[in-house]
Amino acid sequence: MAGSGEQRERRGAVPRYRATGGPALLSQGFRPFFLAAGLWAVAAMGLFLAMLAGLIGLAGPLDGISWHVHEMLFGVVGAALAGFLLTAIPNWTGRLPLQGASLALLVGLWLLARLALGLPFGLSPGAVLVLALAFPAILLAACAREIVAGRAWRNLPLIVALAVLLLADGLYLADRLGLADLGGWPMRLGLGVFAALISLIGGRIIPSFTGNWLKARGESVRPASFGPFDRAALVVTVVALIAWVAVPEGPVTGLACALAALVNGVRLARWQGHRVLGEPLLAVLHLGYGWLVVSLGLLGAGAITPAIPQVAALHALTVGAMGTMILAVMSRATLGHTGRRLVSSPGLTAAFALITLAALARVAAPVMGTDALLLPAGLAWIAAFASFLWVTAPLLLGPRPVK
Repeated sequence: MAGSGEQRERRGAVPRYRATGGPALLSQGFRPFFLAAGLWAVAAMGLFLAMLAGLIGLAGPLDGISWHVHEMLFGVVGAALAGFLLTAIPNWTGRLPLQGASLALLVGLWLLARLALGLPFGLSPGAVLVLALAFPAILLAACAREIVAGRAWRNLPLIVALAVLLLADGLYLADRLGLADLGGWPMRLGLGVFAALISLIGGRIIPSFTGNWLKARGESVRPASFGPFDRAALVVTVVALIAWVAVPEGPVTGLACALAALVNGVRLARWQGHRVLGEPLLAVLHLGYGWLVVSLGLLGAGAITPAIPQVAALHALTVGAMGTMILAVMSRATLGHTGRRLVSSPGLTAAFALITLAALARVAAPVMGTDALLLPAGLAWIAAFASFLWVTAPLLLGPRPVK
């Protein structure tokens, strides 16, 4: 899966966007969904912190913890993934992108899911489930149609990933709404798919972007290109994640996750991240992938010994790897696709630093056996995405500058 701007897999030039005659926000897929991801990251975390403090109660169909897990995973990260795919797929296929009313409908379905799960409409559990799954189901259908029509067969694994995410979303909600008794594996399935996507997509875009940056500066050293080792690493990672989803504790899962951490750590070392520390917009991609390595290592250790709390590994994956990677990718894509230079600003650099602090605090809290770090971690998360919005919201809402 190539990056949507710098490495393209397609048979022709990137298609021209139609003149929608509407707001710039609906002219490209990344605009509304990156904005939605940023706003919901701030709002949903703020609501959760208020719930933890006893200031408010959640009146919707889910309990507070279940709502928090679902909205961070399928709400925030799901919106960011939608924005990425709706922008990247036209580059891979050469077909016209989703714009205007069709894009507005998809955004509306995402918003409908947030409302159905957060407000007391008095709907039956089955009705809530249908409303919540409408967005991921239509997104899957739209992406599958474009990839098949554009004959971009190399990207079919993304359709499989979206289908499994839809399944995980549905099973998690069915369990939490009382329609089934499934335990914790649907949540692990969703987390596992997002972790695999970081390994898959990150393994393409990070060395590509890094190589382009080094080449532009006349550097002779290049990141290792995608090859047999990377394919083997992906297989090891997927197998380890499947083992963790099925049996989260035990020596087999522990060793599989440890091996996945090792091979992904080697991949990361081969990408020359130490050479791009001067450009935060690039360095943060390496940092986000580094959090994937850490989370796999913690999952492996936690599967073998209770000395490593499972919740620490989960937040290394969610706040560390996912939070950092979506901020990194959304920032870079927003700058590139709105015609700005691919250079970080003080606001974006602050966002990257803040998400790192949030991840460190949230992982440290269970390891240290204290809840004192939960509020600082949540506030750092909010500040990170608020800083991202401060920089990018005007770009997402406004037209691309005319040159």
